[in-house]
Formats: sequence, C-alpha cells, structure tokens
Amino acid sequence: MSCSTLFSLKTPLFPSAAVNRLINLRHTSYSVTTASLNLDVHSNPKPLLNENPKKSLEVIADEKKFVVGTYARVPVVLASGKGCKVYDVDGQEYLDLTSGVAVNALGHGDPDWVRAVTEQANVLTHVSNTYYSVPQVELAKRLVACSFADSVFFSNSGTEANEAAIKFSRKYQRYSQPDETYPPTEFIAFTNCFHGRTMGALALTYKENYRSPFEPIMPGVTFLEYGNIQAATEMIQSGKIAAVFVEPIQGEGGIYSATKEFLQSLRKACDNTGSLLIFDEVQCGLGRSGYLWAHEACGVYPDIMTLAKPLAGGLPIGAVLVTEKVARAINFGDHGSTFAGSPLICSAAIAVLDKISSPALLAGISEKGRYFKELLVKKLVGNPHMREVRGSGLIIGVELDISAAPLVDACQRSGLLILTAGKGNVVRIVPPLIISIQEIDRAVEILIDCMPVLDDQVSTN
Repeated sequence: MSCSTLFSLKTPLFPSAAVNRLINLRHTSYSVTTASLNLDVHSNPKPLLNENPKKSLEVIADEKKFVVGTYARVPVVLASGKGCKVYDVDGQEYLDLTSGVAVNALGHGDPDWVRAVTEQANVLTHVSNTYYSVPQVELAKRLVACSFADSVFFSNSGTEANEAAIKFSRKYQRYSQPDETYPPTEFIAFTNCFHGRTMGALALTYKENYRSPFEPIMPGVTFLEYGNIQAATEMIQSGKIAAVFVEPIQGEGGIYSATKEFLQSLRKACDNTGSLLIFDEVQCGLGRSGYLWAHEACGVYPDIMTLAKPLAGGLPIGAVLVTEKVARAINFGDHGSTFAGSPLICSAAIAVLDKISSPALLAGISEKGRYFKELLVKKLVGNPHMREVRGSGLIIGVELDISAAPLVDACQRSGLLILTAGKGNVVRIVPPLIISIQEIDRAVEILIDCMPVLDDQVSTN
C-alpha cells in the first residue's frame, strides 16, 4: 500500500488537515518565499567541454595522486546526467544501469527533486538534532504511514543505519530483560550478505576479505546459510541471539531473494524467543523490487528495518524504522548524529518518497522488471556462459559461469554502465526506476552485442 493510499484513509494519527499538509509538503506554511536560485531544471545536461579544461586522463591522474585509493574505479569521469543517461567530461553518453549503486531511483536531474532541494537550500540547510525541524518530522510521518513502523531514527548512510540497529537490538534486550545479568547480545547474519563497512556492520558482512584486514572486529556474529530454515531456527532458539539481520533480496551478494517460508520461519522463531528480526532493505527497498518494501511480497514484517540508498535521491541519508516496543527501549543519548536528518536531506527524501510510493510507478516497476528479465532470458538462451537470470522488479542479476568483468568493461566502452555482484560472476542491473522500455531494449542490445568478449576471455585463458 502506498503512502498516498494510507494518507487517504485519514487514520486517527493523521487528522485531515495534517494529511493535506503531508501530501502537499512543498506548499505548507514552513516554506518561506525567498529569492530564486534561477536554476533551469530542464537545461541541457551535456557538459560544456570548454568549461572542463581537465579531460578524463588528467582527472584520473590527479585522483591517483590526491585521493586515498580505496576504489577500483572504472576509467570514466562523469560530469552530468539527465534521466537514465550520464555524460563524461569528454562528451560521451552512457545509458546508466547502475544508478549510483541503486541510489538515483528517479534518475538524474528529476525536476521535482531539484525543486525540493533548491527551495529548501534557500530556506534552511542544517540545524543539528539539538533542535526540531519540520522536514525531518514530516519525512518520519510519511515513513511510518507507509510501513510497519511506529517511529524512525535518521542516519547518513546504510552502514550507519545498521550500526544503529545493532545498538538498538542490544539495548532492547537489556530493557526487556532487566533482571537478566547476561541478556542476549549475539547476532545472526547469512551467507553472501552485505551490511556495510563500518566496524559493527562489517562484522555482519559475509565476505571474509572485507573483514580480515580489520580484525579483531565485533564478536558474537554467526553466519548461516541463506534460506536454511532449520539452522536458523535452532540458532535463534539457543536464547543467545539479540537480533537476526537479513536482506529480503541480497544485492551485493548476487541478487538472491529470500523465500516466503524462510522469512516466516525467522519471524516465528524470533517471536518465540524474544530475538528481534531486522530487514536490511538498504538496496532492495523503496520500490526497487516492485513493492515499496521488498518484504511486502512475502507478507512478513520485521521489528526493525534499515534504509538508505535511494531515499534522498543521491544525497546521503539512512533510516532505521522501528516498532513501538523497540522505540520504548531507546532513551536520550543512546545514539545520535550531527548531520543526520537535516532539513535539506529530508526535503529531498520527501520528494523521492512521494514519487516512489505512487501505485502507478510501483506497478510500472514490476511490469518493466518482468519485461527486462524475459527479454534477457530470450536473448541469452543457448549462450554457454549464462547460468541464470533472477531478481524482482528492477533489481536483476545475470549469473555467468566466469567473471563478468570483461563484459562490464566492454559494455562501458559501448555506452552502457552495469555492475558486478556476488563473486564477480553476476551482472547486477539496478537502473533508475523511471527507465523506459526503449532504454531497456537498447541496454539488452548492447549487452548481447558485448557477450562475445566472454568467449575471448575463455580462449585467452
């Protein structure tokens, strides 16, 4: 059910006047008339090359000199974008099926998003959480109305949201079992999962090469096979588990979807023992699956859900949605953030959430996702390197029998940007949710045209 649908119900939490104020946020009384920034949101997105004296090779050389080398970057220097297309400093056009790793859900330069950001920037950008601000409260209202949750904590990223969820879980166990000297403090995560790179979230992330350089990390995490109902149930019943972290659809891990039976079993086991169930929807949430929340497809609801990537349309935000029983355990000073939930970021997020929660947009995501997968299967049938096409909505994985890196590189040279996932053998497709059928057709055409590079890889090896 979308936000707009929920608001129309006029529940007691939202008197009709408040509903109207939420739905028409940009026309509410807190918006102050100010001088315009004179920003033309419909301007030509292609870079003005004479204003970019440093071309790609120069920028890449400077990056190697001045930026800490934590990223294995593609040799492309992007300068502008519009819709599902981006342009580099040399004027080359690319069809973007990465959307900033599932961040730019509305594409590049969405006019409503640009308007929300520029209007709010003219009024108030940052105040810190020492004070209240209207956009933060309005965004929290919308998220609560659209979800299972009763309240929201804001952070700056997905890994920060998961860090907060770790702390909230342990605090909840102490709060709910005050007479226990040693309440549950351990966690369950699953094979192929990815929850972030800060120290707590890193401990919950499956890939050993991500964790091993930074050990010792947070103890008390057990990794179980994703989808193994018996193993998870037995571990939860041990009474040591504060919370279970699970992605309804694994993104970084290779585009694997949890079954309804698996999520139901986790919910039942957590209910029986008092463990918390946490859904990490940082990548798969907010419409990406064709549902507003990926877990809605299974009808199973968590105690905590973490969000981030697409929520503010490219600006940094994370959110932790919690039920009332979890919120009751959190007190002043238990957690915080200087930048989180600023008026600027929350205004951007309201614009994004209002659009993504539209039933028509969600239905379109499901339809385009089905079309995309069916077209890939049709075009790749008989290809010796293709193992499986999987996913839901517009989070799609094409599993290969060899590394996908040469294919990704060839597509980039042909004007298509895609990602890898899993063990490097999965092509990850997470385009802007506004992608057209024509753009899907073009993307598949380029992908198929580039497939022969995989044969070249095999022959050279």
